[in-house]
Amino acid sequence: MAKVKNNIVTQGLSGTLGGQLVFRQTSRGTVVGVAPQAPSGPPSAAQTAQRERFQQAIIYARGQAQDPAVQAEYADEAKARNQRISNVLVADYMHAPDIWEVNIEAYTGKVGDVIAITATDDYAVKAVTVRIENGDGSLVEEGAAVQQADPNQWQYTATARNATLAGDKLTVTATDNPGHASATTRTL
Repeated sequence: MAKVKNNIVTQGLSGTLGGQLVFRQTSRGTVVGVAPQAPSGPPSAAQTAQRERFQQAIIYARGQAQDPAVQAEYADEAKARNQRISNVLVADYMHAPDIWEVNIEAYTGKVGDVIAITATDDYAVKAVTVRIENGDGSLVEEGAAVQQADPNQWQYTATARNATLAGDKLTVTATDNPGHASATTRTL
């Protein structure tokens, strides 16, 4: 990418030139791009849904950015990304957490057995919960996992005895700051 500094022709320039080029000012200086083409028809249902979702993200970010506690929490991330706090909040709203791994090797149905979980988010995972149900749907136990030194690692320690594991269902749910949840279910 070419960079031009102290160019008296483009310095401070913004807008469209001849319907071909678009100039805009960013924290990195003047950016030039190709002018966008007008849409050829009405938006699809998927496009409309995405626009509504993005609008909700903007509303969420504007509301949260007014809170001094949120500003303090997101300040370092915004600085690291070279973005405003509201942009980091929009990105956090748009991405639900991911559950990468549920390690049940140490779970044998005894009290104190550990289930290890790896969950990530573009900003941070706020909470991870574990629910264990018998094959007939009855609840064995449910509770919060504990975050480890690595913020992507969580551990759940069993609090109830589970005599028969065959056909049992384990559901792990990860939640982020905007309240979006991702869940994964495994059959034991």
